[in-house]
Amino acid sequence: MRLLRSIHNYDILTFDWCLRYKHRDIVVRISRLISMSADGHLYFLVGFIFLYNQHWAIAQLLAIGFLIERIAYKSFKSIFRRNRPPAAIPGFKSEVEPPDQFSFPSGHTSAAFFMISSIYFFYPWLGLMLYPWACCVGVARVMLGVHFPSDILAGALLGSSICFILVGILF
Repeated sequence: MRLLRSIHNYDILTFDWCLRYKHRDIVVRISRLISMSADGHLYFLVGFIFLYNQHWAIAQLLAIGFLIERIAYKSFKSIFRRNRPPAAIPGFKSEVEPPDQFSFPSGHTSAAFFMISSIYFFYPWLGLMLYPWACCVGVARVMLGVHFPSDILAGALLGSSICFILVGILF
């Protein structure tokens, strides 16, 4: 319990530091765009492109992986039941309406890291170019006030781990 308290205190300090950014309005607008890019539409488009070009292996990895990733992320949220920043910090209001009640792990970050890790396995050069986008998705979720930094780290670890485990099983 002491470890969780320490992590939570670190999250509050980091979260507070992020939200005191000098150009907050610009950061919020950019964060909204980045966060929206990870809402899910992009993943369907990328999957369709791989299907259309008959890249069956990556399409299979994406289909199976996203199913597992979504189930895992929702399961972890229901197990950990960590309140989002507006519920955990008195008087705080997030910049966007969160999709659900709990924050741990970040589903946007998990999905982004799963997608980029999958692309990296087949196209390392493209994956390396896109990893910064996945990192920005996580930062955007913190800047919008819907996640703590440890939610982002857990989401990145979850998405990447699911990809690497599936790659080991499927290929």
